[in-house]
Amino acid sequence: MELKATGQSAGHDHVTQQGRRVRYLDRDEALRLLATVSMGRLVFTERALPAVRPVTHLVVGEDIVVRLDDRSTLTSLVTDPGTPGVVVAYEADVIDPESHLGWSVVVTGFAYVVAGAEEGHGYAERLRPWAGESTNSAVRIRPGVVNGFRLEAVSPEAVPRSERE
Repeated sequence: MELKATGQSAGHDHVTQQGRRVRYLDRDEALRLLATVSMGRLVFTERALPAVRPVTHLVVGEDIVVRLDDRSTLTSLVTDPGTPGVVVAYEADVIDPESHLGWSVVVTGFAYVVAGAEEGHGYAERLRPWAGESTNSAVRIRPGVVNGFRLEAVSPEAVPRSERE
């Protein structure tokens, strides 16, 4: 199964009436920003419903490795050996609550429980648990689609006249 990108592409900007510009990020910049924070949200299916869990992460190459602190999350992500993994999304952002400026990145891809030789990398130990007890389990997300944007301030002159009124 192949995941295809949808939505806006990098390099396309949109200026809002509030004097902000939405600048869409390319894959490399989005992954670089994701590597600057240690926590985000894992989105997956649990009992046929969408579920979201805050988790800590590392960016390893283009992959995102997350620590699971909840056994039910791990159970939802386990697949049979040889299968392509479970489709998940991962989101992280830094957006100022006052100015609403910042960035957001969403990665969609296949998740695999870290096992075997990968356990030797000590991902679970390198990722601090954010709350409660830890399962010491980690999941590797192989991104198929990487989308992101920056919300940037622009001068009032940069807002087209037709959008100012």
